[in-house]
Amino acid sequence: MIPAVLPTYNRAPLEFIKGEGSWLIEADGRRFLDLGAGIAVNALGHAHPALVAALTEQAGALWHVSNLYRIPQQEALARKLVDLTFADTVFFTNSGTESCELAVKMARKHFAETDPARSVIFTFEGAFHGRSSAGIAAAGSPKMTEGFGPLLPGFAHFPWGDIDAMEAAIDETTAAILVEPIQGEGGIRPLPEADLKRLRALCDSHGILLILDEVQCGMGRTGRLFAHEWAGITPDIMMVAKGIGGGFPLGAVLATESAAAQMTAGTHGSTYGGNPLACAVGCAVIDHVADPAFLDAVNRKAGLLRQKLEGLIAAHPDVFDGVRGSGLMLGLTCRLPNTDVLAAGYDAELITVPAAGNVLRLLPPLTISEDEIAEAVTRLDRAATNLRATAA
Repeated sequence: MIPAVLPTYNRAPLEFIKGEGSWLIEADGRRFLDLGAGIAVNALGHAHPALVAALTEQAGALWHVSNLYRIPQQEALARKLVDLTFADTVFFTNSGTESCELAVKMARKHFAETDPARSVIFTFEGAFHGRSSAGIAAAGSPKMTEGFGPLLPGFAHFPWGDIDAMEAAIDETTAAILVEPIQGEGGIRPLPEADLKRLRALCDSHGILLILDEVQCGMGRTGRLFAHEWAGITPDIMMVAKGIGGGFPLGAVLATESAAAQMTAGTHGSTYGGNPLACAVGCAVIDHVADPAFLDAVNRKAGLLRQKLEGLIAAHPDVFDGVRGSGLMLGLTCRLPNTDVLAAGYDAELITVPAAGNVLRLLPPLTISEDEIAEAVTRLDRAATNLRATAA
């Protein structure tokens, strides 16, 4: 018989009942060090006092009114994002998937009146843009699309990092290029800064839009507020979610005035998006994450974690192959099946997240301490040692 919860996940046999900073407490009392952060969502860790206070205060005042009315918390968060980024305007969603839907609509609507033939959006192999019809069509991988056809048309897929192929394919039907500065689900694959610069130049020279998916790599994850800042470029449209709500469902699409100009009243909407609860929490998150001192600390801790991981790899060359990524968005490439390393981590009371390419993602809360980083690598070492003993 089918369970009450639709079985679309192979869930680990763990049941967490409480979170404290970088720690998760299982129902049996075990304390797990969390290097997953709810898949890069809990940017400020679990039960951060500022987020608890913001949510509690707003919950006692007003939860929801819909977007038929002005929402002061939404306007405040939009203003913060506009002041801190390239964007002139923001639309709030509930998730990264919803942000993808709007980004696709916005890019096509941009050309609908002036150049309606332009509707095709270019993406890279290995991408992940959510599990909606547009999201899976944009990614194009059989793992996500098989059985869900016919797929939404208007996407062209290219080998990872093959910008020459993208450039050669641009024609009068091309509307935009959509990329993740760092692929998350695809195995922590950073797009080199030079490639991001080249994509920006391509879009400029051909009069098309650059859409960045920073759902996983944004909100301080790489040591800058958004990952594209390292390359010194800006997009026309950007998808945001995960860390922006610190654990409360919240997403956003940020855009320039030019890119968004055709999104007039009635062209898009959301019942829950940008409600007072979500935006009150989002304001508290960004006030912390956008602080230069906070981002400096992320970079310092990222350097420490990477250094310790290099030592771990040297100590266990039969388990780990290397480390890649940026900031506190790192991936351990594994020689053994990453699912085996993941399970050994559970035994060592450590949470990590698998990804494509036999990679183990390390996405700790940005508030993780240096002592907790040392403890995390100790637990990874224990997991690797136990795996080698089992294999022997």
